[in-house]
Amino acid sequence: MALFDVVRSLGRAGLFSLSVFRASKPTADFFRELIREIYKIGARSLPIIAVGGAFVGLSVTLLGYRALDTYGAANQVSAMLGLGLYRELGPVLTALLFIGRAGSSIAAELGLMRATDQITALGLMAIDPVGKAVAPRFWAAVLCVPLLTGFFCSLAISASYFESVHVIGLEPGIFWQVLKDSVDFFDDFLMAFVKSAVFGGTAALVAAYVGYHAEPTIEGTSVATTQAVVNASLLVLMFNFVMSAFLFK
Repeated sequence: MALFDVVRSLGRAGLFSLSVFRASKPTADFFRELIREIYKIGARSLPIIAVGGAFVGLSVTLLGYRALDTYGAANQVSAMLGLGLYRELGPVLTALLFIGRAGSSIAAELGLMRATDQITALGLMAIDPVGKAVAPRFWAAVLCVPLLTGFFCSLAISASYFESVHVIGLEPGIFWQVLKDSVDFFDDFLMAFVKSAVFGGTAALVAAYVGYHAEPTIEGTSVATTQAVVNASLLVLMFNFVMSAFLFK
C-alpha cells in the first residue's frame, strides 16, 4: 500500500508538472503575473542571498587558507573558492535559501487559496487556476534563481577578496589571476546557472504542488508549507549530486 501511494503521488506530480507547462501561455495577463512574482520571490530574496553569500565567502576563505597554508599553497585559496562556489556551493546554497524564503511562501499562498476556495472560484469563472496561480510562479523561479546565484557568488568572492587581501595579507593581483585561471567559463560558470535554473524550477514545482493539493484547512496549509521546504531541499541535494556526477569533468 505504501509503495502504491508513492507511485500515485509521483504520477500526480508528473501530471501536475505537465499541466504547468501546458498552461504557460504568453498572454498579457501571464506577463503581468510573472513580473509581480519576479519581484515577490526574486527581488525580495536579495537581502538574505547577500548576507548568506558574504558569510559563505568569509568562511570558505578562512577554512581554505588554514588548510592550504599548511602545504605552502595559501595563494590558491581563490581557486578553491571559485571552484567550490560555481560547482557546488553557489547553486545549492542559493536554492536552499530560496526554498526557505520563497518556496515556503509559494506553498503557503496556494494552500490558503485552496483553504479559502479561491482556486475553486477561478475554475467556476472559467479561468485556469494552474495558469493563473502556478505557471507565473514557476517561471519566475526558473528566471530568478540563476540571477540570485550570480549575486550570491559575487558577494562571496567580494567578501573573500576583502578577507584575503586586507586581513590575511595575500596579493590582490595573485588572488584575481588564480581565480581567473581556475574557473572555466563553460564548465564552471555557465553550468552553475544551468543547475540553478533546474533547482529553481524544482523548488517552485514542489512548493506549488503541495500547496495546490493541500487540505483546505489552516492546518493543511501549515503541513503543506513544511512538506514543500523539506521535499524541495532534499530534491535539490539529490539533483545536485546527479548533475555534478554527469556534467562536470
